[in-house]
Amino acid sequence: MTTIRILLAEDDEIMRVTLGDRLKKQGWQVDEAEDGRAALAKIGNNRYHVVISDIRMPHANGLELLDVLLQSCPNTDIIFMTAYGSVEDAVACLKKGATDYLLKPFDMDDLIIRVKRLLENQALKARYISMEDCCRQFRKPIIGSSKPVRDMIAMIGQVAASDATVLITGESGTGKELVASAIHFSGKRAAGPYVRINCAAIPEGLMESELFGHEKGSFTGAEARRVGRFEMADGGTLLLDEIGEMPLHLQAKLLRVLQEKEIERVGGTKSVKVDVRILCATAKNLVDEVKKGNFREDLFYRLQVIPIVVPPLRERRDDIPELCRYFIDQLGGNRQKTMRISEEAMAVLMAYDFPGNIRELHNIVERLLVLASSDVVQPWDLPNDLTGEVAPGQDETLRLSEAVAAAEKSCILRALRKVDGKKAEAADLLGISRKNLWEKMKLHHIGA
Repeated sequence: MTTIRILLAEDDEIMRVTLGDRLKKQGWQVDEAEDGRAALAKIGNNRYHVVISDIRMPHANGLELLDVLLQSCPNTDIIFMTAYGSVEDAVACLKKGATDYLLKPFDMDDLIIRVKRLLENQALKARYISMEDCCRQFRKPIIGSSKPVRDMIAMIGQVAASDATVLITGESGTGKELVASAIHFSGKRAAGPYVRINCAAIPEGLMESELFGHEKGSFTGAEARRVGRFEMADGGTLLLDEIGEMPLHLQAKLLRVLQEKEIERVGGTKSVKVDVRILCATAKNLVDEVKKGNFREDLFYRLQVIPIVVPPLRERRDDIPELCRYFIDQLGGNRQKTMRISEEAMAVLMAYDFPGNIRELHNIVERLLVLASSDVVQPWDLPNDLTGEVAPGQDETLRLSEAVAAAEKSCILRALRKVDGKKAEAADLLGISRKNLWEKMKLHHIGA
């Protein structure tokens, strides 16, 4: 769980000690400042969830403090304490961006309640940002019971409890984002935000601003300050998807963030502390990218604290029936349609290598739900790539027997598809007897 940090700025020592002790009893980390100068120094070196400050102090008053906080820590809530004579100052601070004020003397319980409410609102805001960014990926299950999947799930359970950086590798379509999501939601940061950014989907010129945020006026079009993904993920997890596509100059800045745990917004002059767990995913071989000079070697070793390899579907074929059932239930439910895959069609699926992995299987099931001729999927309902049906001009074999067999199988499949699997009608189309058709279907491993 993220440590709650509070800055208490009060020039009255008795008041400061009394308030500090009460706040610490809530389990919060409290830094104390005896005047405005000390408060500004602490704000410059630390990140706080809440700042509680007297509005009038030596060396810097509440408005000066507020200006700095709004500039460097826009997500920090500010509560001012004020005497009756300076209520107008407190109202001016509220108009400028302060969160709340308390009129001295005040009830300690009232202060605690207000701080707790602010912290709850911060948590809700962080979760909202996280959900808005990646709600489609939230907590989808990892389907499969094959040994490679069981080993991977066991590794996820081990790494989830730590804050170690994880590098998730695997071919496109294997489900790397699901692994990252499982790590976050199984770990101690599950209540915090889970933010994703696809490094391949953002133009290079905008990448730095997306990651670290920017200040107003820092470049053309920067009409207001913007918080970056690192600050959005504070207290939670940030997934850097397709990390292999990150430009080299940003790799150096990312390495500094990982080492220093602080970021600097584009156009900013001050560092901002962040508490973020980093997960990275890539379909590229980063070792090869390092050799080619496309990826920094020091960053690679900093990211690969714990490597997790997501197996391709061809190495976990036993999971195909289970994945098919899951996709049919998921997609069929949306269309109010049921479907079953025959043993013969399943055998074809199990024999296929799936270069597009789970994403390709998902697309095939969705296509079948729309185009299959009946509620029971047969081999002739499957795409040509899976059945081995030859499209015109694609068969380059020079062996006559292989070419004839491929052409015969392709012809039978087209006939069956045209008559929705009715074998008597398919035999008539082919000009052969039904018994002959049955024998040829058996020879070519087409469902009889």
